[in-house]
Amino acid sequence: MFGLNGFRELDPLAVKAIAANGAYLIDVRTPEEVAQGVIDGAIHIPLHLLPLRAADIPQDKPVVMYCRSGARSAQACSFMASKGFSNMHNLSGGIMAWARSGNALSQSR
Repeated sequence: MFGLNGFRELDPLAVKAIAANGAYLIDVRTPEEVAQGVIDGAIHIPLHLLPLRAADIPQDKPVVMYCRSGARSAQACSFMASKGFSNMHNLSGGIMAWARSGNALSQSR
């Protein structure tokens, strides 16, 4: 069930599950943050470029946005929901929660 804000909060375990089933992962952090590691398979779209790149985001599969702590990615999800996207998910706690849960990080490409 999606919240009143138009997107769903997911914990790292749920993100891992939907990522394995083809969800689209988007990292909205800065290039400097991305250089410290990413979730494997994620696409980097910095938050400030999201309005320009919204057309690049699929509407036919789940999309998970993440940042360092989950705050900026929640803003990103809210923005996309306001543009009519009904498939937005936020990684609750961001990449910090992902790493704390024992999940691996990859080097950015």
